[in-house]
Amino acid sequence: MSDGRLADRFFDAAIGLLNRVRDEEAEAVRAAGTLIADTVADGGRLFAFGAGHSSLAAQDVVYRAGGLALMNLLAVPGAVGVDVVPATLGSALERVDGLAAAVLDSSPARSGDLLVIISLSGRNPLPVEMALNARALGLRVIGVTSVAYADTTGSRHSSGTFLRDHCDLVLDSKIPVGDAELTAENIPAPFAPASTVVTSALLQAVMATAAGELADRGIEPPLLRSGNVDGGHEWNGRIMSEYRDRIFYRP
Repeated sequence: MSDGRLADRFFDAAIGLLNRVRDEEAEAVRAAGTLIADTVADGGRLFAFGAGHSSLAAQDVVYRAGGLALMNLLAVPGAVGVDVVPATLGSALERVDGLAAAVLDSSPARSGDLLVIISLSGRNPLPVEMALNARALGLRVIGVTSVAYADTTGSRHSSGTFLRDHCDLVLDSKIPVGDAELTAENIPAPFAPASTVVTSALLQAVMATAAGELADRGIEPPLLRSGNVDGGHEWNGRIMSEYRDRIFYRP
């Protein structure tokens, strides 16, 4: 099988998943965008969390040209990505009980804020407890996960529950269990994951919806511009000054 044919198959698989989430999650995307707009309008702060590769989608909506300036990364040291050695430590931290509570207690998150939690499987203690503790603190929680995992695998949390069970709203990424879109006779394991592509697209659709909702209410969406276009830094400086009490990724 040619490399080009495999590339085409991956693009087709990713496009198929994007079409599914566009069509099947349209109502949830609108609801999530409205929830974020409500939080911004009410003076709340926005946070995003993901562990391992799920963190990539969380980072994609933080300090991003064209994105909402109020979205902050809720980082768990060692669990944000593959920047620790050994990389398997990040996976191990997702299974540590009590870590989520410690992170939230030391964060600026408070009642009235909103937290987006991204976890492909939604089965590990860290995302489950993050949602549980966030809601106990009075935060609204949007979960981005693959519901297929909750339907076909077991929870690793002592409660037997999944991320989806502790959210105000759930966005289903439709990613199949195992997060690999391709198989081939001469390749012994499934390969070519698409979860980052689909999850990032889902969240950007939500952010676009939130911006439109704010504008419809007569509120200027606090959007960032690229620093690589003329006037971008000046624009961002104004936004960051205006919303400095709700932005935590700068001193």
